[in-house]
Amino acid sequence: MSTKPLALLIAASFSFAACAATPESPAAAEPAASATPAAKAKADAVVANPFYAPSSLYLHAPAFDQIKDAHYLPAFEEGMRQQLAEVDVIAGNKEAPSFDNTIVEMERSGQLLGRVAAVFFNLTGANTNETMEGIQRELSPRLAAHNDAIVLNGKLYARVKSLYDQRETLGLDAESKRLLERYHTDFVRAGAQLSDADKVKLKAMNAELATLSTTFSQNLLKETNASAVLVDKREELAGLSEAAITGAAEAAKRAAEEATKAGDAAKAKSLEGKYLIALMNTTGQPPLASLQNRDLRRRIYEASIARSSHGGDFDNRGVIIKLAKLRADRAKLLGYPNHATYVLEDETALTTTAVNKLLSDLAPAAVANARAEAADMQAIIDGEKGGFQLAAYDWAYYAEKVRAARYNFDESQLKPYLEMDNVLQNGVFYAANQLYGLSFKERKDLPVYDPDVRVFEVFDKDGKTLALFYADYYARSNKRGGAWMNEYVGQSGLMGLQPVVANHLNVPKPSAGQPTLLTWDEVTTMFHEFGHALHGMFSNVKYPRFAGTNVPRDFVEYPSQVNEMWADWPSILGNYAKHYQTGAPMPKELLDKVLATSKFNQGFATTEYLAAALLDQRWHQLAPNEIPTDALAFEAAALKSEGVDYLPVPPRYRSTYFSHVWGGGYSAGYYAYLWSEVLDAGSVEWFKNNGGLTRKNGDHFRDTLLSRGGSKDAIGLYRTFSGGEPDVGPLLKRRGLDKGVKP
Repeated sequence: MSTKPLALLIAASFSFAACAATPESPAAAEPAASATPAAKAKADAVVANPFYAPSSLYLHAPAFDQIKDAHYLPAFEEGMRQQLAEVDVIAGNKEAPSFDNTIVEMERSGQLLGRVAAVFFNLTGANTNETMEGIQRELSPRLAAHNDAIVLNGKLYARVKSLYDQRETLGLDAESKRLLERYHTDFVRAGAQLSDADKVKLKAMNAELATLSTTFSQNLLKETNASAVLVDKREELAGLSEAAITGAAEAAKRAAEEATKAGDAAKAKSLEGKYLIALMNTTGQPPLASLQNRDLRRRIYEASIARSSHGGDFDNRGVIIKLAKLRADRAKLLGYPNHATYVLEDETALTTTAVNKLLSDLAPAAVANARAEAADMQAIIDGEKGGFQLAAYDWAYYAEKVRAARYNFDESQLKPYLEMDNVLQNGVFYAANQLYGLSFKERKDLPVYDPDVRVFEVFDKDGKTLALFYADYYARSNKRGGAWMNEYVGQSGLMGLQPVVANHLNVPKPSAGQPTLLTWDEVTTMFHEFGHALHGMFSNVKYPRFAGTNVPRDFVEYPSQVNEMWADWPSILGNYAKHYQTGAPMPKELLDKVLATSKFNQGFATTEYLAAALLDQRWHQLAPNEIPTDALAFEAAALKSEGVDYLPVPPRYRSTYFSHVWGGGYSAGYYAYLWSEVLDAGSVEWFKNNGGLTRKNGDHFRDTLLSRGGSKDAIGLYRTFSGGEPDVGPLLKRRGLDKGVKP
C-alpha cells in the first residue's frame, strides 16, 4: 500500500515540495537586535523549530532527534500562512498568465507546509501519541479549509483556465503540458466552477469529512488496542510457537506496565502472569492458523469482527454513515450521481460499470473455489470426529491441515529459513541489485523516531547516491496496522530533490536475543512494499506533482505487485532462504512445495478480498437519498446481493474497521489491488517470456514505467513497457479461476 500524508491527500490539486534548499520567508530570519523581548522570544522559537528551514541532513532527511510535538502546530500554521500568501501573489499577478508565473509557481509553493506535513502525517501512522492525535483532530478541518482556499480561489482558477485554453499554442514540452492539464482537471474536480453559494457548502462538507475521517482512524486504533484478547493459561496457547507464546506474555507485561503508569492498578493486576494476543487490522488474525484451542480461536475472531461496532467510545457505525452521506452529497454538488462515479472518473478504470464487471465476473468462480476448499476442510473435521461445521475461525487452522496432507507441507517449516534481516538484505535488496544494479549501505548516523527503524543509503548502478530508504518493520501499539510505503522527500528536478522513502510492516517483535522469523505472507509483503519504494526512488520527473507514486490509485499498486514475483524466484529465494542457525539453504523439496502451493487457498483469498472491494463499491455507489441508517444491516444485505455472503469466508475488512476507505485514500478504490493485479500478472508473464531476472529487463521496466511517475498516461506506460493491452487471462490463471474450480 502506498500512502501520502493527509495534507497531500486532501490537497491533490496542488503539490507540496517536501523539502527544498531554497530561501524561506523572512519569518525564519534571525531576530533583529532592536526587537522587543516578546518579539525576540517568538523569533527565537521560530529559529528553533526544525521545520522552518530545510533539513541540513543528508538528502534533507528529517531531523527526528530535534523534532518535538510542540513544533508541529506552529509549523503547520506558518506553512499555511506562507502558502496562502504565495498563492495570493500568483493569483494577483498583474502580468498575463504564463506557465512559469502560474503553474510552476504553484508547484514551488508550500515548501514549509510540505516539510511538516510529510513528517507529521507519516508519524501519526507509524509512531503516534495522544498529543499528535489531538493536533491531527484540530488540523484536519483546517487543512481542508486551506486546500479549499486555494482550489476555490476564483482569480487563481481564471489564470489556470486561461492557460488551459491556450495549451496547444504555448509550446510546452510533454510533461509541462500534462501538468497544466492536470491542474485544470484538479481545480474543476475540486469545485472551482461552482457558484459562490455552492462553494460555501462544499467547504463545510470538506471540513466535516476531514474531521470524520480522522475520528474513524483514531477510533479504530484505540479499539484495536483495547480488543487484544487476554489468555489466562499457557496451555490454551497450544499450537503457537515458543516465540509467539513468549511474545504474548511480554505483551501482557507491557500492557500491565502501561496500566500502572496510567494509575489503573486493577487492570495491571488482571494482566499479571497472563498472555495478550494483539489484533491486526484485517478480519483474519495470524494465530488462528496455529491455535489448537477452538474456543480461543472463536474469541479472537469475534473480537476482530466486533471492532468499532458494539457501542462505546470507539464505535464507528455512526461515523461511516455520516461519511457515506457527506461523500454522496459532495458528489451530487459537483455534478455526479455518487461518490464512486466521481472517484473513478479520475482513475484508469474510468467507470463504475468497468469496476462492477471485474468484481462481479470473478465472484462466482471465487466463491465456488472457496466452497470446494471448505469441503476439503470439513472432510478433515469429520475424519477427526470433530462434530462441528467449519466456521470462519476454523478456516486458517484447517487450511494448514489440508496443505500438510496435500503437499506434505506445513508453512511453519519455512520460518527458520526466513530470518528478517536475511530476507531484506539477501532477498529484497539482492533482487534490486540483480534487476537494477542498486546497492545499499546502512546509515547509523541519521536520526530515527524509534530505535528499531533502520536507514539505508541507496546507490544507483553508476555508484551515485539515488535515495535514502527507511525500514520500519516491527509492530507497536502506537502504529496503525497493515503495511505501507510513504515519502519524506519526493523526487523533483524542479526543486533539485532526491527521494527519501520509507516502508512499514507490522511484524511481531521477538524477545531480546531471539531471531525475527517471518511468515511467507510477511516475506511477500516486504517485497511488495519495496516495489512501492522503488517506484518512489526511481522517479525521474521535473515536477513534484508527478513524482513517484503520484499516479492513479488503481495503478499505484501495480509496480509493487510486480516486485512480489521475485520473492520465490529460484535464484533470489536461494540467496536468502537459509536456516538462521546453520546457514543451510532451504531444501529443494521445500522450495518445490512453496512453488507448488502458489494457488492453494486462492478461493478463500479471492473471496475475502472481493467481499471487501464490493462493500466499498456498494457504500460509495449510493445516492444521497439511499444512505442507510444501519451500517451492519446494509453490509449484510450488500454481501448477500453480490453472492459473497459465505459465512466461513468473511470480508477481509468489515465496514467499521475498513480503514482503507474510511480513514485512508482508497474510498471507492479498494478494487485497485485487483485492477492492478491484471497489469501485474501480465507483466510477470512479460518478464518470464523475456528471460526473467536480467538487468536488461529491469532497466526496461525502470526506464519505461517506474521512472515516469504520473508524467504520462498510466495505461500508456503499461503499453509502452509490455507492448500489449491489459488482459485478465494471466490473473485468472494465477488464481486458479480460469476454469472456475479449485486447483
